[in-house]
Amino acid sequence: MKIRPLGDRVVIKKLEAEEKTASGIVLPGAAKEQPQMAEVVEVGPGGVVDGKEIVMELKVGDKVIFQKYAGTEVKLEGKEYTILKQGDILAVVE
Repeated sequence: MKIRPLGDRVVIKKLEAEEKTASGIVLPGAAKEQPQMAEVVEVGPGGVVDGKEIVMELKVGDKVIFQKYAGTEVKLEGKEYTILKQGDILAVVE
């Protein structure tokens, strides 16, 4: 099964959070912060959304930083994804 986002939406898969701090302290599972970096899995077609022309700037495989509480989390075939609007993505990591 595949997720095909509509309009200006993007499907991302969160990257795992660091288990160590910069100083080398190992964090237990509950202390890890939610990751804000993800990989783009699928990209919607863009087009006209709410009367505005939307050009999709992202592509599958891009590593991105997104807003902390953005999107809708879904679970499909045992994998967790987040569906959000392209505008909720803050930057592409190159």
